[in-house]
Amino acid sequence: MSFTHVLAVAAVRDMATATEWYERLFGRPADATPMDGLADWHVASSGWVQVYRAPEQAGAGMFNLVVDDLDRALAELADRGITAGPVEPGTGRVRFAAVHDPDGNRIALIESPAT
Repeated sequence: MSFTHVLAVAAVRDMATATEWYERLFGRPADATPMDGLADWHVASSGWVQVYRAPEQAGAGMFNLVVDDLDRALAELADRGITAGPVEPGTGRVRFAAVHDPDGNRIALIESPAT
């Protein structure tokens, strides 16, 4: 079996609220809205984030986004009105910080510099 894409899905209650927040997170509008209640951001050549209206599942999601420079990413988010939690150390030189969408879905930004 082979796979061509990985899709991270965040279930949300209200698409208008969620879309506005994710537009600020990614710094741009969705790349596609293939159907009512679904918006896609193509964040890597084979990695997409989907926001999907599913009120009964909203707020239970988690996914990670790897960034080159965590401090710069957090500053950009702050400029867009999104505040992250504290920067935490991982193993080795890994650092991460989390943000939460309006429904409570957790998005961790992870920096793992090459050694």
